Amino acid sequence: MEADLRCNVVQCRKILNTESRACVTTCSLDCANNSFSSALVCPACETSLTENDDIVFTDLNPSEDYKSSVLSGLRPDLVVEICSRALSFWTYQTTQEACFQEMLYKNLEEKYTQLEKQVQGVMRDAQSEITSLRAKLQALQKDMELEKRKTHDLAEQLQEKSRQFSKLQVFCD
Repeated sequence: MEADLRCNVVQCRKILNTESRACVTTCSLDCANNSFSSALVCPACETSLTENDDIVFTDLNPSEDYKSSVLSGLRPDLVVEICSRALSFWTYQTTQEACFQEMLYKNLEEKYTQLEKQVQGVMRDAQSEITSLRAKLQALQKDMELEKRKTHDLAEQLQEKSRQFSKLQVFCD
């Protein structure tokens, strides 16, 4: 599978294989959407671009006529050198993309690890709170049982006293 080239401007990262034009600098490949300000600086790495051929706008899907004529008339050793540089540039760009993706992966992995630790902390706190609330609930249930017994005992005592009072009242009458 052929790797897609992307714009080297971090804020853009657009896939360039489908674009019709790209801006190629001596150090990077950018979408042609970014125009250069009066200071000629690479939009990706901020390197000064002072030479005439430091910035080239190129068609990423060249016509067959262009492909046939672009290197025509050049010596074979020059054609091989140009092809070698083009392949080196392609390799550099794909390596940079792999490094960028690896950096993104590491950042996401770090965020995931942090979030996992936070979730574990929240779970631990929640479990601790649940345990504490269960203990309180059990204590309150014991207190309620104790109060029910006391109420029951007091009700029995009241009934006993009421019977005694009734007997006493009958006796007094």
